Amino acid sequence: MISNLIKYVDDHQEEYVQTLREWVAVESDSSDVTKRAELYRMMDMVGEKLRKMGGKVELVDIGEEQLPDGSSLALPKVVTAQFGSDVNKPTVCVYGHVDVQPAQKEDGWATEPYNLTEINGNLYGRGASDNKAPVLAWIHAVEAFKALDMDLPVNVKYLIEGMEETGSNGLDAMIKSQKSTFFSDVDYIIISDCGWLSKRPALTYGTRGNCYFFAEVEGPKQDLHSGVYGGTVIEPMTDLIGILDTLISPSGTILIPGIRDAVAPFSDEEWKMYQDIEFDVESYREKIGVEQLMYNNKVELLAHRWRHPTVSIHGINGAFSAPGTKTVIPAKVTGKFSIRQVPDMDPAVVEKQVTDHLHSVFAKRKSPNKLKVKMIIGAKPWLADIKHSLYEAGKAAVKRVFNVDADMIREGGTIPIARTFQDVTEKSIIMLPIGGFDDGLHSQNEKMSTKTWHYVLMCGLLY
Repeated sequence: MISNLIKYVDDHQEEYVQTLREWVAVESDSSDVTKRAELYRMMDMVGEKLRKMGGKVELVDIGEEQLPDGSSLALPKVVTAQFGSDVNKPTVCVYGHVDVQPAQKEDGWATEPYNLTEINGNLYGRGASDNKAPVLAWIHAVEAFKALDMDLPVNVKYLIEGMEETGSNGLDAMIKSQKSTFFSDVDYIIISDCGWLSKRPALTYGTRGNCYFFAEVEGPKQDLHSGVYGGTVIEPMTDLIGILDTLISPSGTILIPGIRDAVAPFSDEEWKMYQDIEFDVESYREKIGVEQLMYNNKVELLAHRWRHPTVSIHGINGAFSAPGTKTVIPAKVTGKFSIRQVPDMDPAVVEKQVTDHLHSVFAKRKSPNKLKVKMIIGAKPWLADIKHSLYEAGKAAVKRVFNVDADMIREGGTIPIARTFQDVTEKSIIMLPIGGFDDGLHSQNEKMSTKTWHYVLMCGLLY
């Protein structure tokens, strides 16, 4: 049976690439409201593809988003589909998204980002790896069974959205509203919105959360000339830089009191797992383009990338950043920073710790300026049980297709939908990466290897 499926996949590679080419050609950039019509079209294409395969398809209205100018705009509908309803079979739900990050040739692309281009076995195009090809891989897997008139070993459901790159606006509410309907018979959830760590195939079992903060310092009623007023006022920028400097040390130690108290201990078993992962520290350093990393051995580096919290300072609103030499004292500046948290940290606790800390250090400055601290994002971390049967099935599929054991890895970034699925549906979740370690997600020259795509598609058949 499996040989027929694999032959079908082999025989339809050109067709799969052509479908991906059509999907990549749609500029489904969810951050650009002027391209919202393209996003609507993209969701219609997904729905039509699943209908032609014989699925029970719905385009679910998830409401509107409020724009900065006060107007509203319809969110792209979420596509749900179902194949099979045998009560004697488990039901698997595949999640994915078909919106993309912005891209222009002028950004440094070697090819037109919305024209899928094959070069040396790689398919270059925005969304090729994140997340259109992975979504299609799971669709093609079911399509092969249907085309050969073979019974699916499990019931399959799809949930495909179009706002992931801008925070999945409206999706949490939709999942909660369908807990007792669409998700009522779902046993397992699969997410393929992630990538391998190296050339070795991987399964992902954890992600960090994200607490994103704005720290606003306000002083004079308007911007001031530094020659006229410098030395006579306490400048908001000086205050802001001062308090931001108390968040993290040069060696990477978080200086906020209590922030690490809830971090799960690093067990001996986990240390051994990290030892076995395929990862070259020197190649990682060279790829980034830095002379020195924070840590020089594999275990420490991966641990601080995946399962320890960190602070990153991202930018300052209100500061003069254009070319030239404008001598201005900004009246109000807002620092933006985030804390990636890990199990068992709670965003609500982190918010209080950060707010209390910044107000405490600000008070010591005895500044007349005003400080406001606000947490904008409070996404929780996610962690799965790698001994669950779901992961055993994933390991077996990878072993059979690639003839190697899968690396068990975590993601340093945040995929909030995983925690939402876990908390709301109470179902078991696995992340099965389809993108390669060098695919350039969110970057110039994003690509998907035809070989990786092909083999992981076969993993989906076996899974």
